Amino acid sequence: MELFEVIEKRASVRELVPVEISDGDLSKILNAGRHAPSGMNVQPLEYIVIRDKGTIRKLEKVQSFIGQASVVIAVVADQNSRFWLEDAAAATENMLLAITALGYASCWVEGTLVRQERWAKELLGIPEERRLIVLLPVGKPADTPAQKEKKPLADIAYSERYGNRLQP
Repeated sequence: MELFEVIEKRASVRELVPVEISDGDLSKILNAGRHAPSGMNVQPLEYIVIRDKGTIRKLEKVQSFIGQASVVIAVVADQNSRFWLEDAAAATENMLLAITALGYASCWVEGTLVRQERWAKELLGIPEERRLIVLLPVGKPADTPAQKEKKPLADIAYSERYGNRLQP
């Protein structure tokens, strides 16, 4: 898939069908995260690839659809970096685009994870000083995902100054 097609097709999918995800595809997904920009190139992120069905089912406590995933990728951050949150966001988006490009689907799980972070960190053996910031459940989409409608560019883009509508 071409980059702009991937960007337009990427959608948050919460109905997954189990599928075999090769080590090669997982490496491509993780490398997409690894190649994301990092403030001052500190690279404060680490990733946990979870394939064990028992562990994946336990992660349903965070969000129930996670149990449908073939693999879950946990994004772990070192808060000693000044830009750890921005780095995690950039890496997560890169991985979501890679997941879509490879024909899989996922959903960025963060909000509900924050409330369960301590429990999930213990489950995954993550040190206390690290943050578990995102879970990416990966599988095949149960049906053809469609991206939610986005605001028209004419409504959100300006030229030179705020309010000065950008003309296409």
